[in-house]
Amino acid sequence: MACPRRAVNGSAGRAIRLPYGVHEPGPAAEDQSRRRTGRTAGVKARIAPYPGRVTDVRTPQGQQGDRGIRDAAGAGADSGVLGREYRALTLGIVSVVLMIAFEATAVGTAMPIAARDLDGLGLYAFAFSGYFTTSLLAMVVSGQWCDRGGPLPPLAAGIAGFAAGLVVSGTAQSMGVFVLGRAVQGLGGGLVIVALYVVVGRAYPERLRPAVMAAFSASWVVPSIVGPLVSGTVTEQLGWRWVFLAIPVLVVLPLMVMLPALRRAAHTPEEGAPQPMDGRRIWFAVALAAGAVLLQYAGQDLRPLSLLPAVLGAALLVPAALRLLPAGTFRAVRGLPSVVLMRGIAAGTFLAAESFIPLMLVTQRGLSATMAGLSLAGGGLTWALGSYIQARPRLEAVRGRMVRLGMVLSAAAIAAVPLGLDHAVPPGIVAVAWCVGGLGMGLVISSLSVLLLKVSKPSDAGANSAALQVSDSLSNVLLVAAAGTVFTALGGGSIAPSATAVSAASAAHPAAFTAVFVPAAAIALVGAALAPRVHPRSS
Repeated sequence: MACPRRAVNGSAGRAIRLPYGVHEPGPAAEDQSRRRTGRTAGVKARIAPYPGRVTDVRTPQGQQGDRGIRDAAGAGADSGVLGREYRALTLGIVSVVLMIAFEATAVGTAMPIAARDLDGLGLYAFAFSGYFTTSLLAMVVSGQWCDRGGPLPPLAAGIAGFAAGLVVSGTAQSMGVFVLGRAVQGLGGGLVIVALYVVVGRAYPERLRPAVMAAFSASWVVPSIVGPLVSGTVTEQLGWRWVFLAIPVLVVLPLMVMLPALRRAAHTPEEGAPQPMDGRRIWFAVALAAGAVLLQYAGQDLRPLSLLPAVLGAALLVPAALRLLPAGTFRAVRGLPSVVLMRGIAAGTFLAAESFIPLMLVTQRGLSATMAGLSLAGGGLTWALGSYIQARPRLEAVRGRMVRLGMVLSAAAIAAVPLGLDHAVPPGIVAVAWCVGGLGMGLVISSLSVLLLKVSKPSDAGANSAALQVSDSLSNVLLVAAAGTVFTALGGGSIAPSATAVSAASAAHPAAFTAVFVPAAAIALVGAALAPRVHPRSS
């Protein structure tokens, strides 16, 4: 079941305004006047990436160009995300998101059948958490790589790794190899997601970023509808393996068509000397991933001896997380730390619930893989709707309230899912609930992404975006692994997907599913209570 910020375009001689700069009234007016006349020498700006921390910078002499003029004016027919200047780039990065979205919806639909055929239902949660465990390491590496050499190299490497992992899973003959393929996918996905955020931060002015985030969410609409239907049909007619093996083909055309635009817009690092790789952060990421693996292993093998890997895993994971995430994240300090924390809470609770919904509908209600997957489709539509709503300029001042509302909607949706275990209740209640949850997630995730870009310093592009994604994936790993542990402990691992409701009911373990959804809903409510802290105290 998730970089940005830059002031200069990669093309030689073309510069854009500093979107993060909060210009002082006098110099700001002078700066705009000089841009109109082509004289922008040495104008001083003040950047406030975090509360209480202000950095002075100077724009290089001689910066001018039509992009700067349009950004200053905030208008122009060609200045939108699909205007001539940004069209190719927007289509390029959206095509990558489309690939990821189709993989997520298609693979989620096929997963119960794959786990049954490989006799690995006890490792069902690992098929999801394994992906996010390796992505933790890849995200930190991608952040360092982006800051040093630009987002294009990690983006290309990530797409290649993502496709390779799909092939490994699609050809697996055992659940262990299947999970290994998912881990390889996680490496690729971690590289890609951070690089995409860096592209957005470097190539788009601040006023366009909410629209780009909305486009990302809109990219999930078609896969949310078509993905489960196609995946379910392919699984039932050709076998689940073809779901994994066919997706890499979707990568080729977008790369061939859009790579030139990506290269022109975002291939260079920040101006000045390239930042060296921070070896300590990478080692912390290795420790974080290793700790997550040990905790997952201990959770799946509930014996007294499992206490040893659990303690060792916690000893590795906790210090690494404290160093990889912004100071104050786990104390919900206002501003950036709370933005990062909220991303983890929102993504982890939603994914932990979503991962088990198809399995519940297949095993407890006798739905086909296609119908079970389609129950999540409406959530993709409403997610895009929520993202569209948050992009409205008039709502910019109430982003904190949108985050809180979104978390309340998500918590309500997750809490309603166990109603589907009651055979007196139509299984469609799950689809309705997930539409509500998708709307909430669209409000939350896109708003948090915009807030991250707003409070981040340009030179911290990769590191802050990586922190956001690390929080996302760490929460996914821990909550999905915890859900899997409880699910298995309550007998869920003995459930076999069945074609009929009668036989499914005879092997039902409804308590195992309830123990997944109820805690996730409770944690989401905690996130709703913390939502107002995403804004710095001074804002």
